[in-house]
Amino acid sequence: MTISKEKAGALFFLVLAIAYGMAARNIRLPFGFEEELLTARTMPLILAWATGIVSALILILPNKNSSGDFIAAFRGLNWPRAILLIALMALYGLVLDQLGFLLSTAFFLFAAIYALGERRLLLITGISLAASGGTWFLMNEVFDSGLAKGELLYKLGIY
Repeated sequence: MTISKEKAGALFFLVLAIAYGMAARNIRLPFGFEEELLTARTMPLILAWATGIVSALILILPNKNSSGDFIAAFRGLNWPRAILLIALMALYGLVLDQLGFLLSTAFFLFAAIYALGERRLLLITGISLAASGGTWFLMNEVFDSGLAKGELLYKLGIY
């Protein structure tokens, strides 16, 4: 059986989207929120559906060059970089409660962008601060959803 890198990746993300969508359906909602338009399930379900649709399209549509076997599809990939990004995601999950959403997201984005090869520190700083600050503003001020403020900031008396 031959499979390209694109098809193998699409199959992986299709399975991931199905699992993520099933997990999103199990998110508990407070009493009375079942009929609300935006709930804690909304974004995870949108992400699961979008990922599933794109993955299914990649699997169904023909590939330009479909040569190689299943193992060959994974050769030549940058595994150390992928493992580093997974480790950064795990570290992000561990420090989120301690540093809070804003700081931990900014640090994670900075480290992830740097790990992906960008070396212009001013650009990385701007992107990570703008993305984390913009997301924090939308979630806290617009949608009134309390994101983790962080134990460190609480102990320092900032919050």
